Amino acid sequence: MDTTMRPKQSRLSRTFSKVINLRTATRGIASNNGICILVSNGKVKDGFEKRKDSDKEEEFKVRNRAMLEALLAKLFAGITSIKAAYAELQMAQDPYNNEAIQTADQSVVNELKSISELKRSFLKKELDLSPQVTMMLAEIQEQQALMKTYEISIKKLESESGKKDSDISSLQKKLQDLVLSNKCLEIKLNASGSPSLSVFDNLRLSELNPTHFVQFQQQTLRSIKSFVRLMIQEMESANWDLSTAVGFIEPGSVFAKQSHRCFAFESFVSKTLLEGFNNPNFGLPSDSLSPVNKTELLFFQKFKKLVTENTKNFLTQNPSSSFCKFTKAKYLQLVHAKMECSLFGNLNMRKVVSSGGVPDSAFFAAFAEAAMRVWLLHCLAFSFGQQVSIFQVKKGSRFSEVFMESVTAKDVETEPSVSFTVVPGFKIGKTVVQSQVYLSPVTSPAGI
Repeated sequence: MDTTMRPKQSRLSRTFSKVINLRTATRGIASNNGICILVSNGKVKDGFEKRKDSDKEEEFKVRNRAMLEALLAKLFAGITSIKAAYAELQMAQDPYNNEAIQTADQSVVNELKSISELKRSFLKKELDLSPQVTMMLAEIQEQQALMKTYEISIKKLESESGKKDSDISSLQKKLQDLVLSNKCLEIKLNASGSPSLSVFDNLRLSELNPTHFVQFQQQTLRSIKSFVRLMIQEMESANWDLSTAVGFIEPGSVFAKQSHRCFAFESFVSKTLLEGFNNPNFGLPSDSLSPVNKTELLFFQKFKKLVTENTKNFLTQNPSSSFCKFTKAKYLQLVHAKMECSLFGNLNMRKVVSSGGVPDSAFFAAFAEAAMRVWLLHCLAFSFGQQVSIFQVKKGSRFSEVFMESVTAKDVETEPSVSFTVVPGFKIGKTVVQSQVYLSPVTSPAGI
């Protein structure tokens, strides 16, 4: 028993085999099966005549069947060609292609005419087909039509895929715009939740007191927190290891909760923005200031002028102002080049800021808002006309309610110690504004 598996034949090869078998069968019948005609008595001759008639009838049946098979093959090939032309016609309509539409339409018409002519010839018994050739040509025609249909289907899928890619890109752009809009709204909402600026509208220099400074300091801290929250979100999106980053800012710090790590980032931002606060020029190159006896009035006028200004508009319209220089210096100091590249994949914002421009991003908008509040707080502090300074609390120092305020609920320890300063405290003359500190969750040696 032959157990060898024969490979599957293709449709075209099967057609060739069928045609060869058909030709062999018809040839066999035409040759009278090799029977010799002998002239003998009448009985033999009658038997031969009957056998000859039977062979002719069988030959007619075989040829008739071959003709019908060829007819059907030609008909099905025409139908397949119509299907391919119709698919091409549909493809040419979207996007609209007038030339392709006319070509496909003509192909449909030609195939319908061919089928109609085939029908007419069949009904009038005028078919003149060579079964072998017709079947091979029909098979070739059908395979070509199928290939065209597949090509059109592939083009359609590629077109749909490209359209979907375009839709995805458009939706991603819309998502980015919505995220940016939401971040800007969040900044505005956080700012609106702080004490109203209306209390400073009609404020006079003679009415200024430490309460005003404390109120504005609270608003400043809210702006700093808002920027820090956005910065942490960007770090998380860039897959930063926040614990490692906190370790660089406040080495050896222990947190009662993981969410308390944000205080380390607040410490970094607030200390950077407030650095140079003791100096009337805030660490910038010396400006032409008024005489000393008019300095407090000058600072108060600056405060009154800027407190109602839109930060972005002011930076855009006053690129050479002291506040613009302050914002530029603090941004380059706070946001290191490697940090910006890691968060955003490029240094575009840094280049714009360095050239005196204003980047159009929620991240810079939040930073500029915090910088504006710090700048105004500085102007307000020097409006008192007294000595201004800031102070920090050393790590391990014993907690004092006079000079410190805990950013979290105090532990049950009898003498809690300071882990690090979150926001420096202020001294204006004899007035002290408490610093904000994070208390160590574990007992540590007391220190002063």
